[in-house]
Amino acid sequence: MKKQGVLNREIASALARLGHTDTIVLADCGLPIPDHMKCIDVSLSLGTPGVIQVLETIKEDMEIESVTVAVEMESDNKEILTELHNHFTKEKFSSLPHEEFKKAANEAKVIIRTGEATPYSNIILHSGVIF
Repeated sequence: MKKQGVLNREIASALARLGHTDTIVLADCGLPIPDHMKCIDVSLSLGTPGVIQVLETIKEDMEIESVTVAVEMESDNKEILTELHNHFTKEKFSSLPHEEFKKAANEAKVIIRTGEATPYSNIILHSGVIF
């Protein structure tokens, strides 16, 4: 039995398959997810687990080169945005209008749906390389 890092077997498998520049999405419970997308749903109840809690665990196992969020997060969810900036001080940080964000999210290898229930709490994580 695995004893550290991501214990969720689907998430651990998805992370192990990532190559440089591949993306995954950490999504709030409201982000529309197309039928063709691989979705790992870890939501338990409204707000649980939160997107930051999931991010903290993912960060332990994933080399993250850059982060993309929706522009609307700046006006509608400053709390999560501030936490993200605290977590990503060296990585490239960018934003897109929410409609463009959703299109970019459709290119991800996987969407991890959380129980987060605050506006625009969706994050695209771009895989880096460990060498």
